[in-house]
Amino acid sequence: MSFSFYTVFCNTACCLILASSLVFNFARAEVVDRVVAVVNNEIVTQSDVRSFNKKVEQNGMIDDLLLFGQKPDSLKGSSERELAYLINEKIMASEIKRLNLSVTVERVEQEIRDVAKKNNVSRSELMSAIKAQGMSASDYQDFIKTRVERQSLIEQEITSKIRVSDEDVQAQYARSNPSTSNGIFEYTLAHIIFNPKKGGPQTAKDRAQLVLKKIRSGDSFDALAEQNSEDPNFSTGGLLGTFKAGEFSSELERAVENLPVGQVSDVVQTKAGFQIIKILNKKLITDPQFEKEKEKLRSQLFEKSFQKHFKNWIDGKREESFIRINK
Repeated sequence: MSFSFYTVFCNTACCLILASSLVFNFARAEVVDRVVAVVNNEIVTQSDVRSFNKKVEQNGMIDDLLLFGQKPDSLKGSSERELAYLINEKIMASEIKRLNLSVTVERVEQEIRDVAKKNNVSRSELMSAIKAQGMSASDYQDFIKTRVERQSLIEQEITSKIRVSDEDVQAQYARSNPSTSNGIFEYTLAHIIFNPKKGGPQTAKDRAQLVLKKIRSGDSFDALAEQNSEDPNFSTGGLLGTFKAGEFSSELERAVENLPVGQVSDVVQTKAGFQIIKILNKKLITDPQFEKEKEKLRSQLFEKSFQKHFKNWIDGKREESFIRINK
């Protein structure tokens, strides 16, 4: 079989044109994706970075666990912080695989039902709300799965090792309230009162001074109270009641705060009149305000300690890991 020169030339020319076209198109082709970072056996691609950036800019659902106490807005405008977040995600994923902490579909469903219950909605209502925010049901399930796995990892590696003692909480309360202490005194008091309306203030004070002199000489406080007290609601022994520091007048508190049990005060002028106070009992009790704030303070200290330990743990894992960032 023979070919004409023309036929051979045309076939050759067509081949050259086709080859040139392929080279030209290849030269103009854009790279669809590229590896931005390698973390152990995991990779972070350019599409991962773009997807995460979009989520950050649109206030999408982001696991705040890896924000180390910061708000999601702290990622905005910083490609470096966003990439660091994605690298930390890969590090945690590697540890979850290594420790075999993957959770089942049933565990994920239970968590979703718990989230719905906490928000007083049904599961279907929760999923509708998720979809309204632009997230598919499968993406939300993946998010919950990842979150539960990370929590299991954190519990095993970090939170189970954090201890906040009562002494730590008390010290924090003292630092936050330097003018108070963790404990306050509770007093049981008796009194003898002299009414200034009977003869005027000075004569009432004189009567009080006279009775105080008898007490100092050894006479019975109880007997003198019964004989001399002008308290319209007098109780046996002149019993006034039991009070915590801060619950009775500042004049009386100043008068008794340094007195031992069984001793009596000088004559004290108060709005009620002139009083002689005897301390029947005095004991140190826990400050009610401290009791009210104790668990809140404990939570704050735990969170602070957790953030510190978690950051150190991540930093340690980064040092142990193979990480290559492609510029």
